[in-house]
Amino acid sequence: MDNNLNITYITIDAYVELDKYRFVYFVIMFTAYILIICSNSTIVCLIVIHKNLHEPMYIFIAALLMNSVLFSTALYPKILFDVLSEKPIISYPVCLFQFQVGYSLGGSEFYLLAAMSYDRYVSICKPLQYPTIMRKRNICILLVVAWILPAGQFAVPVGLSADIELCEFSFKGIACNTAIFKLQCEKSRVSILYIMIPFVNLLILPVLFILFTYIRIFIITYRSGREVRRKAAQTCLPHLIVLINFSCLGSFDVLLVQMENDFSKILLVYNPLFNPIIYGLKMKEIYKHLKKLFSQGKMKRRCLH
Repeated sequence: MDNNLNITYITIDAYVELDKYRFVYFVIMFTAYILIICSNSTIVCLIVIHKNLHEPMYIFIAALLMNSVLFSTALYPKILFDVLSEKPIISYPVCLFQFQVGYSLGGSEFYLLAAMSYDRYVSICKPLQYPTIMRKRNICILLVVAWILPAGQFAVPVGLSADIELCEFSFKGIACNTAIFKLQCEKSRVSILYIMIPFVNLLILPVLFILFTYIRIFIITYRSGREVRRKAAQTCLPHLIVLINFSCLGSFDVLLVQMENDFSKILLVYNPLFNPIIYGLKMKEIYKHLKKLFSQGKMKRRCLH
């Protein structure tokens, strides 16, 4: 506690043998951060530049990848600073802010995946109504809801926790998560309830909605011809892989934080690298533009030599 400024500081106790491997940790984390920024931004730029990618499906993919960039930027700079610090600490207000931003963007990921599944559902199950339903205005509404609603829901428990006194001042974790609520002296049922409601709304409900849409898609495509099934698989499979991956990590983070296990936290930090790999390799049109981009880069390097 800083008595002069009345600020409470929390010690971050998650780095094993930090003094011995400080620069190794830093190089690994910094490299991962740069790869996340470059890989996600490259695909977003391709979607913005090429007009044939200005479709709802690719707009949602771009939004999802931008969400990954924002999520990483909310975590990595502080983690890199902690790795170079003799004693990693964070003020309680900043910790709450990091919790708010990190979990809000995590919730946005599920909402964006739900919007993508709805887009695929309308495209495959109601193709004649697709241009009417997936208009620009409706896409904008879905994107705004996906980013604003999670932030609003987590703002309530964070606001309630701002003035609660802490009895413990150290936690095992590389970023502020639900473990910070274990440090509080007061553990009221109201606070726990306000924490659980966003997790239900932002994790369980979107996943159930996504499962419903994909079951409907599976039923429709199963009754259709082989070509319809092939096209549905090409566009839906990457979304399902990303959904299963992030759902597992989100569930592990909620469950394993109770056991103070760092495994899920480390995976969540590296997860933003997963999405551009899946969409870059599995989405045919994106892969085509990526291949063209890299081939042009090779030709330029040959010309320079």
